[in-house]
Amino acid sequence: MPRRRSIPPSTANFTELEAHLAGTLRPVAPPRDFTQRLRARIHMPDPRLIAERIASWRFFFAAIGGTMSAMLLVITVARALYHLTGRKT
Repeated sequence: MPRRRSIPPSTANFTELEAHLAGTLRPVAPPRDFTQRLRARIHMPDPRLIAERIASWRFFFAAIGGTMSAMLLVITVARALYHLTGRKT
């Protein structure tokens, strides 16, 4: 069986396909128990609590300090590996 050549898609083909699919496909709602279990697992804190955490200087300094420490550790390990493997330049 000979292979068909690939015809480059045009916007007219996509518009036609979209119109066909819009008429054919229908939205599907998930089962109610699934959504209830998912809501129970996902817990969003109160917006007030989020604002308090952001306003808290201790949390801010801990987050910045943790980020800086992690970056320093990565840089140190990278430099150590560079020196251990030898500089042949």
